Amino acid sequence: RASKLRVGYFAQHQVDELELDETPLQHLQRARPAEGQPRLRARLAGFGLMADQADTVVARLSGGQKARLSLLLATLDAPHLLILDEPTNHLDMESREALVEALSAYSGAVVLVSHDMHLLSLIADRLWLVAGGHVTPFEGDLDSYRALLLAGDAKPAREKPRPAPKRASRDDIATLRSELRKSEARVEKLEAMRDKLAKKLADPALYESERAQELQVWQDKYAEVMEGLDRAEGLWVKAQAALDAAQETAVSPS
Repeated sequence: RASKLRVGYFAQHQVDELELDETPLQHLQRARPAEGQPRLRARLAGFGLMADQADTVVARLSGGQKARLSLLLATLDAPHLLILDEPTNHLDMESREALVEALSAYSGAVVLVSHDMHLLSLIADRLWLVAGGHVTPFEGDLDSYRALLLAGDAKPAREKPRPAPKRASRDDIATLRSELRKSEARVEKLEAMRDKLAKKLADPALYESERAQELQVWQDKYAEVMEGLDRAEGLWVKAQAALDAAQETAVSPS
């Protein structure tokens, strides 16, 4: 696994692990003690937990609000990859719909393990079949999967053998490593800018009414940096994948 790849994990039991006597804001304050309240409240609002819900103890929140808070906590580090293991088990209908809405807006890659056909139909754009100790791409849709189960045959159609990939030379590897270093440098630079702007936005004085225009300027800068960081991280992930693939097919020195 790449050293900079961030992976988040969300399982069916995480909603039950919330502290019932704490508010969503208090959950975030424990997870992000260095961040100011304005930034934490902005995070909560981004997941549909507005001021009233942010200050309400978890025991009094609805199932959907609890699901949103759990997903927010799972994605605090902005993981490139989010793994969900049967996330809707034990959730009521409102909680499931809230989870669907939040996942639909999530910008990272999602690996979803579930028997919930409703959730899969709304979220998944690629299907993989787990059967016989193997995981293989499933080319059909959920309807064809149901038909496959009814037919009593859980074996996916065999794929045509693919041609062997072209072997990468040492020069190819060196070029890809250089591209990866450049991508990492871009990400690190933008992360530093993000942290600096987040610190600025955490200043309570910035939220005074007479500084509304100044606040908007800083918020616009933050949004611009976050957009650039998303692009840079995407390029970094591609560069890492290209290097990994090339190293697997590298030409051995004679």
